[in-house]
This record gives sequence, C-alpha cells and structure tokens, in this order.
Amino acid sequence: MSTQRVFVARLTGCAVFDPAGDRLGKVRDVVVIFRKDDPPRVVGLVVEIPGRRHVFLSIGRVTSIAPGQVITTGLINVRRFQSRGGEVRVMAELVGRRVFFRDGSGDAVIEDVAIERNRLGEWDIGQLFLRKPKTSASPFAKGPTTFVAWSDVRESAEPGEAQSAEQLVATYSELKPADLANTLLDLPEERLLEVAEELPDDRLADALEEMPEEDQVAILEALGDERAADILDQMEPDDAADVLGQLPEDQREELLELMEPEEAEDVRALLKYGAETAGGLMTSEPIVLSADATVAEALAVIRRHELHPALAAAVYVTLPPYETPTGRFLGTVHFQRMLRYPPAERLGAIIDDTLDPVAASASAAEVARMLASYNLVSVPVVDTAHRLVGAVSIDDVLDHLLPEDWRSHDGDPVTPAAGTVTR
Repeated sequence: MSTQRVFVARLTGCAVFDPAGDRLGKVRDVVVIFRKDDPPRVVGLVVEIPGRRHVFLSIGRVTSIAPGQVITTGLINVRRFQSRGGEVRVMAELVGRRVFFRDGSGDAVIEDVAIERNRLGEWDIGQLFLRKPKTSASPFAKGPTTFVAWSDVRESAEPGEAQSAEQLVATYSELKPADLANTLLDLPEERLLEVAEELPDDRLADALEEMPEEDQVAILEALGDERAADILDQMEPDDAADVLGQLPEDQREELLELMEPEEAEDVRALLKYGAETAGGLMTSEPIVLSADATVAEALAVIRRHELHPALAAAVYVTLPPYETPTGRFLGTVHFQRMLRYPPAERLGAIIDDTLDPVAASASAAEVARMLASYNLVSVPVVDTAHRLVGAVSIDDVLDHLLPEDWRSHDGDPVTPAAGTVTR
C-alpha cells in the first residue's frame, strides 16, 4: 500500500459513511497522541452526528479517508466525545500553535496538518503547513509559507506560551451558532477562552445565546467586564437579560453601566419581569409598523438577514411611537397573509384581529398554550395600558419548557452492537 496523505483542514466537515453508503455524520477534528521520538499517532476522529453531538470514531474502524469522505466499517458509539489523557485534537489544539525550526532559522505558526497512512495501515502526522512571520510592514501582507516534516520543528521555546487561536477561529467561520456553541464547549477550558478572545463580539454573542446559562456566565466573567459588556450589547435583549439575571445585583449593575445606553435600557426593562412570565420570556425588539405602512414596506423589513425567523413571521401594528413600549397595540399581520395582498395594500386593512395579545404578567404555560392552540411561532405581549412591549417566540418557550440541561443532554446511549466502536 502506498503512502496516503490528507490535510486535516480539508478533512474537517467531510461526511462519514457506513459501508452501505448511509451517512453517519461529519468530521469535526482528528485526535492524536504524542510519542517521544516519532511523529504523533492518529487514534481517531471526532465526528458530529445528528443532534449536534460530538462522538469518537476510532481510527481502527476507518477503512478509507479522503478529502471528500470517510468510510467506516460499521456503527459508531454515540457517547459524547471527551478527551483522555495524552490525546490532542489537531484543529482545536495544534493548528495555530507556534513552533521553532530545529536548524535555528526561526519560528512559524501551524496552519494545517497532514496525516499520512503508512504501509502498515497506521495514520501519523506527516507534514506541517507553516506560515513564517511576515517580512513586510504592510498590514495586508502575510508571511511566506512552507511545508516541513514533524521532525524538523520543535514546540515553543518558552514553556506555557499561549497558543494562537486565530487560525482555529477561521475554521469555525462557517459554523452555525448552535454548532459553534457545541464546538466551543467541547474544547478544553483554557483553549475555549483563547478562542473566545479571538472571536468577533457578534459571533461570540450568537454562540453564547445557544449555551446553557451557567456556561454563558463563566465565559463572560473570564473575559472581563468591558469585553463582557460589548458582547451583551450584541446579544438579543432577552438573552442578555437571562444572563444578567444570574449575576449578583452589584455585578449586574456594573455591566449594565458599561453597555450601550440604548441596549441597557431594553435589558433593564426585561429584568423587571419575572422569569416565569411572558415579560420575562419575550424579546423587546419585534417588528413594529404603523397602520399606514404598506405590504411592500413590511416585506422589505422582514427580509433583513439578522432577524430571527420566528420574529420575521409577523409584524405588529400599533399607534405611535413604534418602539417598545409602543402606542396602543392594534393587531398582527402574518407574513403569509401579506403574500395574499398587493404590495400597496395598507397593513391596517389586513390586520388579523381574531387573536388577542398576552399580558406581560401571563404565565409561561399560558403563552405555550396559546402558541400551540393557534399554531403560532410568536405572540405579542402588552402591558396594562395595552401598549406593545415585546413578543415571545416559540424558541423562547421551548427553552423554558425543556429540561435545564437539554443543550448538553445526550439521552440514553445505545447498546453497542456488533461493529460498534467502544472506547
């Protein structure tokens, strides 16, 4: 068998198939163990299976690795992946690491790692794709690249030197927020914080919104108050309020003072409501328009890419002012209803007045019943003066009704069958 070489960055995201051609998941990382005098040995792959769970696939169960696909011998164990002593993940822990050339010619950063299958059928780290320091002062310049063998470099000259997370962050750029959240939580704590430091505020905010609240709080506290406030500014007001609600009052107030005044005002308004009420579940930023606005104008607003799909499913019509708390609530116009009318039609003429809003003091159970009874994805929330103060979307209710640990819940692991890898 001739030597086969695959670069891990290209392998990440590739589909994993069983012998029958059924898709089992996709590759998220490669796991290696270091050896004293030889290149690190590949022991398995981290595979993401349906449900966004990351599991371990032993390299012994892999019959073929190519940049486009991975073929296994059969079923895989669905227990969540956890690193064992001595195991290192290539994308999470090697890529971005600074190394030094053994010939004394300088240092470089690992941008990719090639794993090679030798004549014995074993996979080891072969070549490294490195980027040397840039030689130009231009901010757009990049350093030269080179390929070297593992044996040609050594690790950092100073023990404990921090590993750059910049390259790893780049590999996460295509992940959806929920996938990014799971990927971050799978990292060792120190590495997670390094990556969090490198992520843009809006990207990290999106990921935090998909994490359990205790993890949100731990990450924000580790990043420091000023960065935490910047990230809270980027979060949806209801999510930011949920996080701040977990903190002591003095720490919560300090962060609110550091936030942008307009964002902090929205969050303060939400913190006034109980967590078990519609006011505590809602977002304060639904789509609000006047009765004189047209269907065309409403459709243009809901096309905005940053809008949550559930909130884009309807617009709410009120008297002025049109920011929460608004003027008197007049009614709802659903997206599907708008499609049945000409672009110039006024929203006030097509209001659905058969559905009542819920009070901000309504219980979460009452909101859930209304959403289920009328097959809605969001419901308007009003105060005692019948002013619109927000909207509760179905994902907010599900977050409340599901078990607290649902984001990391694995369920009962399957009984290993013949061919199932155990670890």
